[in-house]
Amino acid sequence: MNQFVGTGVALVTPFKKDKSVDFDALERIVNYNIDKGVEYFVVLGTTGESAVLTNEEKAKVIACITKANNKRLPMVLGVGGNNTADVVTQLKTIDLSDFEAVLSVSPYYNKPSQEGIYQHFKAIAQTSPKPIILYNVPGRTASNMLPETIVRLANDFKNVIAVKEAAGDLVQAMKIIQTAPKDFLVISGDDMIALPMTLSGGAGVVSVIGQGLPEEFSEMIRLGLKGEVKKAYGLHYKVANSIDYIFEEGNPVGIKAVFHKLGLCRLDVRLPLIEASEELQHKINCFMDNL
Repeated sequence: MNQFVGTGVALVTPFKKDKSVDFDALERIVNYNIDKGVEYFVVLGTTGESAVLTNEEKAKVIACITKANNKRLPMVLGVGGNNTADVVTQLKTIDLSDFEAVLSVSPYYNKPSQEGIYQHFKAIAQTSPKPIILYNVPGRTASNMLPETIVRLANDFKNVIAVKEAAGDLVQAMKIIQTAPKDFLVISGDDMIALPMTLSGGAGVVSVIGQGLPEEFSEMIRLGLKGEVKKAYGLHYKVANSIDYIFEEGNPVGIKAVFHKLGLCRLDVRLPLIEASEELQHKINCFMDNL
């Protein structure tokens, strides 16, 4: 699964002033990231505001990205939720032919036990026609998928190929890297510690800021994978402030402000999120000007 080594980006869903999906802007963002060197796309994740899109809109977003990408980069589709039976049904019915894998989040809100998390992903692994990337993000799910559970799933199901690890805990990430099967990929889901995770033996990142700064961020990860520590950290500290900024008022509020500065899409998000404040826009605009 070397196609998922490097920088994947969790694509936003741009909106027009009336909050309808801006497909022209989405196409621009896809081409911008391909031209600037990212390795793969993650479609309809949290950053894509999938929680506030209708099923019809999701289908159109998938179609737009697929057409714009034109098989140039591998694609991963977000298929997850806290209703196991519903996720299984989705995996049986969604056309996954254009995707190389699915990204599935650990169940949120329900706060299952570790055994419950295992059984949830067991049902998904036994159903999915595509390889599975687990997604651990305790800040959103209110439960942490422990290294033991992740490694157990990796050992028990050959189609569980990776984890997007976004607990923000480097020690936890290192424990997974240490104990997981040799070919299992540990992918950072946290932009700020993406480089140290990569240097510790991780496979790279699924990034938010990476789609706004694709040239710098993907090169940083490539340098990390090659063990060129000094050069890699030079880029890390060059972009670090922007990572803090884009999450200051929620995701994807900040990254859309980056795209607005680049002229790629509007600031608009859907409620309950609201567009970036003037103060945040000023910070991001100054950062981009100085970069």
